[in-house]
Amino acid sequence: MDDNIPFIFMEILLAVCIVSCNLLVCVTVYLHKELRSVTNYLIVSLAAADVGVGALAIPFSIILSMEYTLCFYTCIFITCFPLVTTQFSILLLLLIAINAQLKIRLPSSYSVYVTNRRLVVAVFLCFSLSCLIGFSPMMGWNQFQQYIGRNKSLSAYDRFMWGYPLPRTARDLSSAYFSHKVSINSSKIQRQHLGCCSLTAVFSPDYLVYFVFFGCTLLPLAIMLGIYADLFRVVRSHLRSAKKREMHMACTLFLLMAIFCLCWMPLNAINSLRLLCRSCTVHVPLIRLAVLLSHMNSFANPLVYAMRKKDFGAALRSVFLSSFLCWTSQKICCRKQKIHPQA
Repeated sequence: MDDNIPFIFMEILLAVCIVSCNLLVCVTVYLHKELRSVTNYLIVSLAAADVGVGALAIPFSIILSMEYTLCFYTCIFITCFPLVTTQFSILLLLLIAINAQLKIRLPSSYSVYVTNRRLVVAVFLCFSLSCLIGFSPMMGWNQFQQYIGRNKSLSAYDRFMWGYPLPRTARDLSSAYFSHKVSINSSKIQRQHLGCCSLTAVFSPDYLVYFVFFGCTLLPLAIMLGIYADLFRVVRSHLRSAKKREMHMACTLFLLMAIFCLCWMPLNAINSLRLLCRSCTVHVPLIRLAVLLSHMNSFANPLVYAMRKKDFGAALRSVFLSSFLCWTSQKICCRKQKIHPQA
């Protein structure tokens, strides 16, 4: 438990930063009408997905690191939800790349093909597909039998917590409690679906590597890479100032994709190593570092907007400063009222 405290502290700190920064992005676009473009609407959708990472996925990750004894279906929901947010981010990045290609390739008819209604439908389809991919283990592609099979014995305390009858006498209770394991009827375990909750306990390695990593991560990223390679070729062949602005935008979006790859590849590499090399041992600190790095992606996205998009960065700073000054003035006013109460 003690070696888990630094990881939990870093996760909580990261979650607060992620939620704060990405909410700031959403509020900024809402307050500044000049920022309400199709690209920025997609960026707001990406920020909303990152808010989900900070508000739910990271707390679920902390629960998984504790390896509590949980019902199988509770555990699999906790483990599936981060996959939904991750897949939603990938599909949104792909949608942003397609939007950039249409904007550069078809500048005259771009407004005809891309409308607000089609944008909403596209984002909704991305979210629906993400839920289908992320929650597919709940439909049967899981390790249910292995999950309950590893826990055919529980401590007397766990039996008490989950409603199993304790021994009648105090002597029997003490001997059961301090013994290493207490055998429990397998039919009762099957009814309760109890087990030690962790990522590897409920997910099949084949699902994590072949389906999630190869099929749902590498394939969209390869498509994005092809789109940006085509965009850079088109923009370089036209040296007009308008094309230079589009080039800057394409570089910003490409940077978002590159940061995503950098943050998520270590964790996917560890999952691949577990599948392809069963005898290899991956140390727990390395896994936790990879998890922290994957969550850092949700914090890095707002920083990219602020640094690469000048108008967006200026609007972010103005909203942040106004909010900070408002909060500071309210705090000073409250202190004055406490010191000098009205008669």
